[in-house]
Amino acid sequence: MSVAEAGLAMRRGTLTSRALVAAHLDRIATRDDRIGAFVFIDAEAALAAADAADAALASGIDHGPLHGIPVAIKDLFDVAGWPVRHGSVCFANRMAEADAPAVARLRAAGAVLIGLVATYELAIVGPGEDGLYPQPRNPWNPDHITGGSSSGAAAAIAAGMVRLALGSDTGGSVRSPAAYCGTVGLKPTNGAIPKSGALPLAPTFDTPGAMARTAAEAGLLHAVLSDTSPTALQDGRLDGVRILCARNWAQAPDADPAALDLMDAAASVLSLAGATVITGDLPPLDLMTDAGAILIHAEGLATHAERLKGDGRPMGRMPYQSMAAGAVLTDEDIANARRAAAVFKAQIDALLVDCDALLTPTTLTTAPRFSEFANGQARWTPMCTLPFNMTGHPALSVPMGFVRGLPMGLQIIGPHDGEAMILRIGSAFEQASDHGAFDAFTLPQSNPARVNRIKEMT
Repeated sequence: MSVAEAGLAMRRGTLTSRALVAAHLDRIATRDDRIGAFVFIDAEAALAAADAADAALASGIDHGPLHGIPVAIKDLFDVAGWPVRHGSVCFANRMAEADAPAVARLRAAGAVLIGLVATYELAIVGPGEDGLYPQPRNPWNPDHITGGSSSGAAAAIAAGMVRLALGSDTGGSVRSPAAYCGTVGLKPTNGAIPKSGALPLAPTFDTPGAMARTAAEAGLLHAVLSDTSPTALQDGRLDGVRILCARNWAQAPDADPAALDLMDAAASVLSLAGATVITGDLPPLDLMTDAGAILIHAEGLATHAERLKGDGRPMGRMPYQSMAAGAVLTDEDIANARRAAAVFKAQIDALLVDCDALLTPTTLTTAPRFSEFANGQARWTPMCTLPFNMTGHPALSVPMGFVRGLPMGLQIIGPHDGEAMILRIGSAFEQASDHGAFDAFTLPQSNPARVNRIKEMT
């Protein structure tokens, strides 16, 4: 059931939160041994919270759309009494003392916190082999990564173990795993959600984000996390909406040719839904990414300077190498990157004056194989996400199709505080396509036409 369907059933008295949570726990028990998304489950607390949600509804107290709904939490956000360890042996014995504000908002909304899902170590890079726990496997093909650093959240959703998860995004850590796993990830406008109570990396880039099965569900989760009203996603029509399709990014040298094909197909779908789709160029992807990477390395070094002293142990090799790279940057390098970031932000703002949203692929390839990261070697995977952490614009990734059996994502970028528009576009695209209509463990056998379509695409 969708979140809305489960909520309606609870309010009609045909479903209890306890039954819903128990079903989630059973699903995790039968599937997660093949995926490894969850690193901590608090079944007793989850069932107790479910009982409290049921009792509240019975007494006429309704906290809203997430009342009684299970939510997973990235192992980066503090949950009181839980072993939040940021995926690192640096924090192997850590217990969180209080809820992060984002977590507290979930509790206040009646959500049931079911457990912690994996992160790349310190939410930096991966998939490392020397972190606190093994990294999750991609539910579509276990030989492939999930992307990071919100790796466990995307894997858990893609495997049908939970529909909602709290993630975080510094350079694409909500959107790239969503794209690699065929789920939805929303990086909001920088500053829209409080980020205290989560381990920082690059403070001017870091933001909590909603990860979900659908755009509508991401909107419900985002509304709670940002303390705003839920977005009305209307009827799937986009009449009057103008979208710029940035084909130049999909034609980058390291892009799979399928990225452009799928994005063009998505643009056609959006056009049929009523949108006016125009083509145009964004500033060069490589320059925007380079500027953002310089700033992340500089801020990451400052954030973790104490942990980098000596040889960096017990920090894993990948995060150590990544943050140590900041040590070679000069003040001039950083100043130049900041000036470039300001220019890029102004250019994106200017484009969004004449259109409501921008369209790019989320990543330029499908999920790489684990073997490409052997021996602890960090590797940059080609993505289109980092520029919008640097400029602060909200960006949504929704599934846009399959390439050789693995999903790819469509990224929709809006103006600052434009989450409502990009969620509306993402939802309309979902309604006009079926790329995210099922999880990696269950194909819709009741609809042979859809199954055959998926087989053709793969």
